[in-house]
Amino acid sequence: MRIPRKCNPTCYKNRVLPFLKKKNAVQLGKFDYRLSNRLDLDLQKLRCRVNYHALKFADNIQEMGSKLVERMRLKSKHFITLHLRFESDMLAFSGCYYGNGEKANAELDTLRKRWKTLHKRNPEKGRRQGRCPLTPEEVGLMLRALGFDKDVHIYVASGEVYGGEKTLAPLKALFPNFYSKETIASKEELAPFSSFSSRMAALDFIVCDESDVFVTNNNGNMARILAGRRKYFGHKPTIRPNAKKLFPLLMNRDNMTWEEFASRVRTAQIGFMGEPNEVRPGRGEFHENPAACICEKPEAKAERDLVSRSQVINSNEIATENKGDNGDMTDEQTIEDELEWLDVNGGE
Repeated sequence: MRIPRKCNPTCYKNRVLPFLKKKNAVQLGKFDYRLSNRLDLDLQKLRCRVNYHALKFADNIQEMGSKLVERMRLKSKHFITLHLRFESDMLAFSGCYYGNGEKANAELDTLRKRWKTLHKRNPEKGRRQGRCPLTPEEVGLMLRALGFDKDVHIYVASGEVYGGEKTLAPLKALFPNFYSKETIASKEELAPFSSFSSRMAALDFIVCDESDVFVTNNNGNMARILAGRRKYFGHKPTIRPNAKKLFPLLMNRDNMTWEEFASRVRTAQIGFMGEPNEVRPGRGEFHENPAACICEKPEAKAERDLVSRSQVINSNEIATENKGDNGDMTDEQTIEDELEWLDVNGGE
């Protein structure tokens, strides 16, 4: 069964339960990210037990994934991973152009027609609004601006990148210690998985999950699920680009010094660096921010309560100074958040 987006408990009772009773088993297509964010706490906790404890990769996938992680650790004690969605179908679905000429744009337009329900998009507007994935070079520039030097070891999880080696060359120049599953495993080792895109993606998932820092150029489902998993199991940073604010910087980087560019990138990335509390509980997609399932340590709760009590003392003064400001997100802020979290992935 294909589940409607944001399906709530009543939706499952009315649509899924009758089939389950009749057939005794139901396979749900595109399940978790189509489940409503707003569920009772007990259901959210059950959801986390399923996502993070009950579901396991097959033994051969887990073993091969662990080998890849071990090989990366042998190359460097610390490494970062980049989930790079820059395949032709991804770009076609997003409706984005990257200055590759009219022929390339026509190819992407033809591919986009495979999705009958997609409306025509303005590629330039999409880039300005942060709806398009960063190019490999743009991700590399962002990382260098954030302080990752050329000696960093980077594992890139991707499919067949649009433009091939020509597109990847600038990223490899910025980070020469560039690896993928194809470079650290033999064809024979990958043979049981290479005919199945989901199995190859599973190998990448394991390596990304174990990395010290996880970076993504997109807001697709795999990136979001990894971000949530990394938060759930002790919190490890996930860097996601603030594409809307980075776009003008990247377009004008030749008109400023490197120091100015790097400083402005660091400012643009505030709130997008994977800090433990940068996304408030309940905001964003649940499988990306599973706050309801993460227990707060007693000492952290005590410190937070102490801060809250001190803030209450001045609450009347603050309310007076900010009369009319109830602290809620404005419509403009909400729209901006939605644009930055837009899922441009149609194939995962």
